[in-house]
Amino acid sequence: MYPTGALIVNLRPNTFSPSRHLTVCIKPFRDSSGANIYLEKTGELRLLVRDGDGGLGGVQCFGLEQGGLFVEATPQQDISRRTTGFQYELMSRSRGSDLHALSAPCRPCSDTEVLLAVCTSDFVVRGSIQDVTHEPERQESAIHLRVDKLYRQKGRVFQPAPEGDSHWQGHVLTLLECGVRPGHGDFLFTGHMHFGEARLGCAPRFKDFQRMYRDAEERGLNPCEIGAE
Repeated sequence: MYPTGALIVNLRPNTFSPSRHLTVCIKPFRDSSGANIYLEKTGELRLLVRDGDGGLGGVQCFGLEQGGLFVEATPQQDISRRTTGFQYELMSRSRGSDLHALSAPCRPCSDTEVLLAVCTSDFVVRGSIQDVTHEPERQESAIHLRVDKLYRQKGRVFQPAPEGDSHWQGHVLTLLECGVRPGHGDFLFTGHMHFGEARLGCAPRFKDFQRMYRDAEERGLNPCEIGAE
């Protein structure tokens, strides 16, 4: 509160893990103001969040080995109403679907990435796209899903439909640049929870997932078991 001067924030996991295997993501609070947030290493600064950009809800990610956070207050005539704040997450780069989402979020997943995502994702569901709404200010799209089979979910992303016809509904987020549109057919949707929101990971057509799963099963290469019928 009342930011003045500057401070350095070094983020560390609460368990032993080599820093080269960790990714940091930060998300400023919507009402955050009064300071710029930089990535800092050996005196070099790279701007991550500009003062006043918190309302855009943007997430910035970087490798933990790339440095720490340098939070520097901006000159203000009245600091009494200024509060700078952000959420952060530390993620292991061994989480395959997260790796894909961070490195090339719009690229279709490979067979290996899909099979790993099925085992490691926070949510795995079979369903179809009902609608897509776009939020240009946040550079995001919300994909509204009808879910026919719920394999796994953390939290309550998908809720039973009020019509009571044994399906679920909910939405997941992806980047606006991916150009997602409503379409026909069943898909396998996977992804992770980030900052309380469901982010889309791998999402192959369900018939393609069935082929991948059976091929890997025949060769004994499935990293985990899941009903592919």
